Amino acid sequence: MKVCRTRAIASTTSSRNKNANTTNFATYMNIFNKLHDYIDDNFELFVKRLTQWLSIPSISTLPANRKEVSEAALWILDQLEAAGLNDATVIETKGHPLVFGQKLVNPDLPTLLIYGHYDVQPVDPLEEWITPPFSPDIRDGAIYARGASDDKGQVLLVLFAIEAWTRTAGAVPVNIKVVLEGEEESSGDAIEKYVTANPEMFSADAVLICDTPMMSATQPSIITSLRGIVYSEIAMSGASSDLHSGSYGGVAPNPVHGLCLLLGKLKQEDGVIRIPELQKALDDSSAPTRAELDYWQQNGRAIRAELCRTMGVTQLVGETERPPLECIGLRPTLEIHGIRGGFVGEGEKTVIPAKALAKVSLRVPPGLDPDKVAEWFTKAVRDNSPQGYETETRILHIGRGLAVDPENSYFRAAVRALEKTYGKGPLLTREGGSIPVAALFNEILQIPVILMGFGLPDDNLHAPNEKFSLEQFRRGIKTVALFLKEIT
Repeated sequence: MKVCRTRAIASTTSSRNKNANTTNFATYMNIFNKLHDYIDDNFELFVKRLTQWLSIPSISTLPANRKEVSEAALWILDQLEAAGLNDATVIETKGHPLVFGQKLVNPDLPTLLIYGHYDVQPVDPLEEWITPPFSPDIRDGAIYARGASDDKGQVLLVLFAIEAWTRTAGAVPVNIKVVLEGEEESSGDAIEKYVTANPEMFSADAVLICDTPMMSATQPSIITSLRGIVYSEIAMSGASSDLHSGSYGGVAPNPVHGLCLLLGKLKQEDGVIRIPELQKALDDSSAPTRAELDYWQQNGRAIRAELCRTMGVTQLVGETERPPLECIGLRPTLEIHGIRGGFVGEGEKTVIPAKALAKVSLRVPPGLDPDKVAEWFTKAVRDNSPQGYETETRILHIGRGLAVDPENSYFRAAVRALEKTYGKGPLLTREGGSIPVAALFNEILQIPVILMGFGLPDDNLHAPNEKFSLEQFRRGIKTVALFLKEIT
């Protein structure tokens, strides 16, 4: 009798659970059908609003554009309010302002902090743009403008997902805080100082950052690590003034040539960086996972071909004996961004310059301390500078890398949301770029950082003809809307 009674109870319980699950699923699908309908019905309006924001030249690094940066902050403030956030405000700083808003619906629900930036990169070289960088143009299924993918389009897709919840369900299913900065493309000092001084204002259970790319439009991916960065200037001087190359050529120091000699010693044709302390530290840093190695081996030819296609080159350079995605995500880099010195105008001027300057950055794997790397780099510049020159290294900016735990519940929720939208599970990838504020949130707030972006590898970030796929824009809104429910 006990056995029969137990079976009967189990059967009844199972039936109740089944009915409850059926009801919950029906409710779940009803909500998301309404969300998707709202997003599709209003998509043209969303694109129009994105076009308005992209028309504002919010170049944070140029003093001449300070007014436009503030204009972009005020414009996005209105969008926070349209999304249903309370207490939306512009926070003045010594630099460009922060924009903050929140919607606290229930203290028992998770709180998600959302980060993005409204400033953009300079547009040089202007002559290479097909259409003006701040006159957004829609062609070939994408919107072309500076900031389209980095990061205005990705900021707005998150806000539109929140708006969709507010308009269809009356409120978002979690507590929301949003902070947007206007210095990500320049110094980032304002947000670092403000978050450090006011951590309680940004307290949350996780932070979502949509400022990264995915593998392709058909293969979603999610980022598991970011590299840190050390950005520097190397100033080199020779004679006290510019010299005539006929009178002094052959004996006078030439700082432009001196910089070439120095930089050639720091990284040679094989792509290996000649900084001994850095190479020793790499021996102790994290290695690729077994899954990464298997994926790189199985798809090596396709990965190389896609990278060449995206960059418009015929072959890859650097540490070619290593898989390219390892070079992008796990290895350090040393890149020369520009050399200034001497005569570069039209015509001839046979001058030996007295001074020259190079802008150089190192991308640093997340396991390494960028402050230490800056020390090693400064020492390597000093040790390798050619005789007859005075050399000075100025460290302009340092940002830490970040490694994400793929097993935390918020990361798994992002994986589920991507899988439901794209119809296949995302690849876990490492991003070679740097988002210093991500490490700041992890360190100060001690919460997981979810790096779920919707850019594509050929979006031309920081380059002429930047773009953002409108289909990625649409899918991004739907994915974030799903994610907001998945984390409850």
